[in-house]
Amino acid sequence: QVQLVESGGDLVQPGGSLRLSCVTSGFMFDYKAIGWLRQAPGKEREGIACIGKRENSREDISYYAKSVEGRFFISRDNAQNTAYLQMTDLKAEDTAVYYCAVASGVYCGGAYDSWGQGTRVTVSS
Repeated sequence: QVQLVESGGDLVQPGGSLRLSCVTSGFMFDYKAIGWLRQAPGKEREGIACIGKRENSREDISYYAKSVEGRFFISRDNAQNTAYLQMTDLKAEDTAVYYCAVASGVYCGGAYDSWGQGTRVTVSS
C-alpha cells in the first residue's frame, strides 16, 4: 500500500523558512519522481516542485514553478524514502496546504499516482 506522510507545516512570519518532509512507503522510492503540490484557500491545487531523473542519466533533476523558483528547494533521501521541500523567504501568498505526490515513472512532467494528506503552511505576521 502506497503511503506518503507530510509534516513540517507551521505558522511562520513573512521572510521566514520552513522545511517540509514527506516520508513514503509501499513503492520503489528510487524509481519514482516525487513532486510537491499546494492548494491555497479558494484555489486549485498546483504543482510547485518535482524531482526526478534526467533523461538518459541516473542524475536527478529538479523543476520548479515560477512562483517559487529561487526560494524553494526540493530534495530526496533515497536511503530514508523521504523527500523534502526547503522553503525560504516565505510570502503570504505561500499560505496553503502542501502535498507530496509520487509520479507514475522516474521523470517529472507526468501524472501523479498518489498524494499524502497534506501539511498546512500559514505565512502571516
